[in-house]
Amino acid sequence: MQTLIRKKFQKNALIDLSVHQLLKGLAILSGSFIFVVAGVIFAKGIEPFITSNAGLGRVRLIPFLTGNTWLIGPTFQSNLYSVGFIIISTLYIVFLSLLVSFPVGVLTALFIAKIAPKRIAEGLRTVVEILASIPSIIYGLFGAGFILKLVYDFSAILGYQSKGGNSVLSTVIILALMTIPTITTVSEVSIRSVDKKLIEGSLALGASPTQTNFKVVLAAAKSGIFTAAILGVGRALGEATAVSLVAGGRRSGLSFDILDTTSTLTTIMLEGMKESQGLDYNIRFSVGIVLMAVILLTNLTLNFIKRKVGNVHVK
Repeated sequence: MQTLIRKKFQKNALIDLSVHQLLKGLAILSGSFIFVVAGVIFAKGIEPFITSNAGLGRVRLIPFLTGNTWLIGPTFQSNLYSVGFIIISTLYIVFLSLLVSFPVGVLTALFIAKIAPKRIAEGLRTVVEILASIPSIIYGLFGAGFILKLVYDFSAILGYQSKGGNSVLSTVIILALMTIPTITTVSEVSIRSVDKKLIEGSLALGASPTQTNFKVVLAAAKSGIFTAAILGVGRALGEATAVSLVAGGRRSGLSFDILDTTSTLTTIMLEGMKESQGLDYNIRFSVGIVLMAVILLTNLTLNFIKRKVGNVHVK
């Protein structure tokens, strides 16, 4: 009997070890993808700064990071590539889109999770999930066919000559539409996870349901809600296809005018991937390095703020 028990124990231990090693291997494989992708981007993106680029000369790093002109005209010159103004434009657009999408997404999540009747909540949840799964090109076509016309007509009312509606405003609207489902989904999960005892305690102390939802539920779910904002920012920073159809492709000078054309790091990368080699091809990988650095720094900053916000206790 003891022998059978020992053999069964050894067999179970072997199975556990095998499963552990398999899962460990899959985790390492998944984690290694980021290093492979980053390695390829870095290898290609560093070339313009260390090679002669077929006689065009090396791209200088500081002017590349701080300049305000991106290759205007058909002539390729190493000193005409710079992304300083595009970095600021990208962060500006993402910030504006978050100002729109964050409150809408959080309030929608609150309504679905705590206010709406069950059937309506289920229907809205399905709609949000469908919106989150729509490909970015569909959003881009919607923007090109509908949003641009609205912005163009709006600018005409103001007496402003818009370039067909291609503008910061159009870009912000599209990015807000794309990030609202992400923010709503994550926020709703966080709101539904709030301990019911907190809600019942608030109601028992005389608070109204509205006061409880805004002062207790949202406060208790603030960490998850901030995570939703981080994910929304990540999607906005990484979007290219939809943005390229409405941004206008600005090539020089920084503008904060919401009715003026603009560019982002992703649109610059997407619009220039026409060659298969050479400076104009490799420089897109350089922009990719800059984009990864911007995303990393943005995420670190937002996570730092998240920790600070999470440590603030509501009285």
